[in-house]
Amino acid sequence: MAHAQHHPGSARDRLPTREELRIWRNYLETAEALQARLAARFLSETALSAGDYQVLLALSEAERNTLRSSELAELVGWERSRLSHHLGRMEKRELISRNTCTDEARGIDVRATDQGLETFRAASVPHLKAVHELFLEAFTPEELVDVDRVSRALRRNLGLDQGGRK
Repeated sequence: MAHAQHHPGSARDRLPTREELRIWRNYLETAEALQARLAARFLSETALSAGDYQVLLALSEAERNTLRSSELAELVGWERSRLSHHLGRMEKRELISRNTCTDEARGIDVRATDQGLETFRAASVPHLKAVHELFLEAFTPEELVDVDRVSRALRRNLGLDQGGRK
């Protein structure tokens, strides 16, 4: 479905109605509360932070469990400086290792260690249970289809599925 072209004076120029703003606020507050509860539960039930899990998930899906730090930053949606500080903490805990790229002296390869992958796998079960309990159980199968439809529309509007995932 293509979006209509923008014309001055069109519906795109108007401000949100009170009802639209209520829906927007409810969406934001609910998404933030869900993320906060998932993160708190994750931290209390595993040896990883939500950020650790996000990094290890990306590395576990990569060939040889290794990614360039620039690719990893893009995959997890973080600024390079934030990722670098986070990777330093993970490296001290022996969850990842960092090495200079063999084909580019300035690049850094980030690899999940065996300990990191083991910790990631152990954390996956409580994380997936929390996702099921806090998110999936809130919806009927029909409502979940609606959530998927709404999410796809938002991702399309934001350009998130073009050339990669965020």
